[in-house]
Amino acid sequence: MNQLETRKRDRKTQSRFRILVVDDESEALQMLRLVLEGEDFDVVTAQDAVSGLRLAYQSHPDAILLDVMMPGVDGYELCRRLREMTDAPIIFVTAKSTIEDIVRGLQIGADDYVVKPFDNSELIGRLLACLRRSVQRSEDSTGVLFPAATILLDCGRHELVIGDRTVYLTPKEFEVLRLLIRYPGKVLTKDAILAQVWGSEWIGEPDLVKQYVYRLREKIEPNPAEPKYLRTVRGEGYFFDAEDLL
Repeated sequence: MNQLETRKRDRKTQSRFRILVVDDESEALQMLRLVLEGEDFDVVTAQDAVSGLRLAYQSHPDAILLDVMMPGVDGYELCRRLREMTDAPIIFVTAKSTIEDIVRGLQIGADDYVVKPFDNSELIGRLLACLRRSVQRSEDSTGVLFPAATILLDCGRHELVIGDRTVYLTPKEFEVLRLLIRYPGKVLTKDAILAQVWGSEWIGEPDLVKQYVYRLREKIEPNPAEPKYLRTVRGEGYFFDAEDLL
């Protein structure tokens, strides 16, 4: 399928998607509305975090675009609260552009980060990529994985059952763990995990993977300092060790 055919296909399906945009600047909000509606998305908007949370609950958006710098509750905190209620892709659209800003946004649950000023086609392309991954996750979200006799990953509930313990996983924690469990014993590089979970544009940001592996170990390992499930191969990557659990 060539690029033109792909674009036509996307335009036919985009009208199904509802996008929530949260930005305290009226001009920025209006500009984003025009760009998104011009691409046949259904758009709802909010100018503060409280309104954004209410609209996220009421309208069930398929994706959310967030500014960071807002009065009162900022975009980072709003992202944390949104992640408690929705798995929808969250993209920061903001002027805060340092590596620290970007990594912080991704670590708290955002799927992508677009820096203002941006090219409209770049924003739409990143949004579509996030939506495609979200649709794929939904299609793959049913079922149960049994990496070992005493371990069960419930893909529908985002829960890991280890023996008599049940551990709830955030959306990104779940995706990282599910990827590793799907390939037990196989070492996956940080870039491979980044490409599968966050998208190929984030290849080269290994600290993001390290942070999530650390969080998973804190949740599931009996002794996080000496992991028995999520193992590291120095200089190569990570793997889920199922052999020691048989």
